[in-house]
Amino acid sequence: MSAEMDALIDIVVTGKIKEGKDATQKCLDAGHDAKEIIFDGLSKAMGIVGDKYAAKQYFLPQVLLSANTLYQGLNLVLPMLTGAGGETKGKVVIGVVEGDVHDIGKNIVKAMLTGLGLTIYDMGKDVPIKDMVQKAKDEGAQIIAESTLMTPTLAGMKECEKMLAEEGLKGQVKTMIGGGATSKEFADQIGADGWSYDAVEASKVASDFLGL
Repeated sequence: MSAEMDALIDIVVTGKIKEGKDATQKCLDAGHDAKEIIFDGLSKAMGIVGDKYAAKQYFLPQVLLSANTLYQGLNLVLPMLTGAGGETKGKVVIGVVEGDVHDIGKNIVKAMLTGLGLTIYDMGKDVPIKDMVQKAKDEGAQIIAESTLMTPTLAGMKECEKMLAEEGLKGQVKTMIGGGATSKEFADQIGADGWSYDAVEASKVASDFLGL
């Protein structure tokens, strides 16, 4: 591990957004390739952030700062990884289900999953379930991750399981749900493959699905 990589990890962990891009460039200048920076730098940093959040040393504001810093680096190196024919560890379609526009939690989960080295297709908020299922089919995604904070929109998550079954994709495409209106009991009831109460748990669920 170089001094430049150590500095990048520290900058992401401490959420120094304005320094994220420059720190990533310094790693490139030091000879690290895009894959190293993502997996050994940015991913490791978000793992540390996740541990701090789980230990209640970090709270939502700190996690958001680190997530935004992460993307400063990712925006620089991801095009290089793709251009070099880099391999992804998995593909995830993520979105807030139709009828809900609360996306802070979804964005944090996205950052954690990106930190794992996964390719994320962010559908945004208020997303029709059929669009998420179609995107998973089009991209060959292994996971659909859905979130909602609102009880009335839970029906969309149940509809996702039904649509996957009708398409013959149930089991082939894993589903994970989360958000304040959800619970493990609800996930079991609708047949979802996984449930998480926060972004750290979501990263563990996705890791288990993909054998990481």
